[in-house]
Amino acid sequence: MNSLLTLSSVDAVDSCLAQIERLNPHLNAFITVLADEAREQARQADAEIKAGKRRGPIHGVPIGIKDFYDTAGVRTTAAFEKFANRIPARDAEAVAALKAAGAIIIGKTNMHQLGTGTTGLESYFGAVRNPINDAYIPGGSSSGSAAAVATGMCAATLDTDAIGSCRLPAACCGVVGFKPTFGAISTKGILEGEKTDDTILWLSHAGITTRSVEDTIVMFEVLAGRQTSTSAAREVRIGVANNFTADSEVARAFDAAVSIVRGLGHPVSNASAPFQMPKFRDLRTIADDRKTIADRGFKDMDVLLLPTTATAVLSVEQAKGKPQALSAANTMFANYYGLPAISVPCGFDSRGLPIGLQIVGRPGEDAMVLHLAREYESSTAS
Repeated sequence: MNSLLTLSSVDAVDSCLAQIERLNPHLNAFITVLADEAREQARQADAEIKAGKRRGPIHGVPIGIKDFYDTAGVRTTAAFEKFANRIPARDAEAVAALKAAGAIIIGKTNMHQLGTGTTGLESYFGAVRNPINDAYIPGGSSSGSAAAVATGMCAATLDTDAIGSCRLPAACCGVVGFKPTFGAISTKGILEGEKTDDTILWLSHAGITTRSVEDTIVMFEVLAGRQTSTSAAREVRIGVANNFTADSEVARAFDAAVSIVRGLGHPVSNASAPFQMPKFRDLRTIADDRKTIADRGFKDMDVLLLPTTATAVLSVEQAKGKPQALSAANTMFANYYGLPAISVPCGFDSRGLPIGLQIVGRPGEDAMVLHLAREYESSTAS
């Protein structure tokens, strides 16, 4: 997004549409592309900005929307055959917020159908391909979003995350995926009027995918409707998880990332991630656990570090026919407890595929998570 702010809206949209035209036939990141509408909105945005009527930092910026969110007059399919021609009458609340801020909706991104998988391989509109190496999965369920952002098809995307659905593909495609505290961004208008499992409603958070933490902060402030204090003077008590799941490639990259974090000057100690979650027999249990998790799981720390994925990116052959093949072992607890969590790139495996570092915070401490993520990103910038 930062790079697009140096362009006119027309030029930014044209750049993204050129990438879509060149890459989408292979990567399959978008289900619906709104080329004509985006170009017209870009012209309007440039005219408004020239007239001194800039609405904010994303005015005129091309944004993709995961095809879970209703968009008025534009099909919203959840990559599911039954919804292939479903056209909602109203925008989801988060989509409406983006439009009000002047964002240009460039299209609807492909996804693992109905958000039920972590591979991105199962969609009525065809599998999404990893933009770095198409022999490997892009992750899911926000697969198209991660692929689109990674390749410059849009500046950012609005996504969902129920067990890691935004963070996992971000890690697989080498971009930033952020899930704020439960409820910080509205999820009203996701397949509005369709039957939805109550448990999914409790676990599902809005998500944001971008190419940088700074862009994530901008998007979060727009969608949450508030400013985020990420002062560099803040001290952050960091806990390094010692009970996560990771293969040797992921563990090596994580250890290297922790070494960098230790150099940032914050107090660092070992910690245990709160992976113990009861079965979802009673939704009241989730609400009660969320009220006490800060005292139980974050008593001596502000944020927790652990890998995003349990394994390096899986090959398509390894994941084929297994919708949950990419493990959510390191991500799902943040959904259960409603915690803010971000995945930022932290290196590559021996095959040149990216690995993600996950930073998880107390409920409501989105700013703390974003602050540390930005510090880490800045310290690794070339």
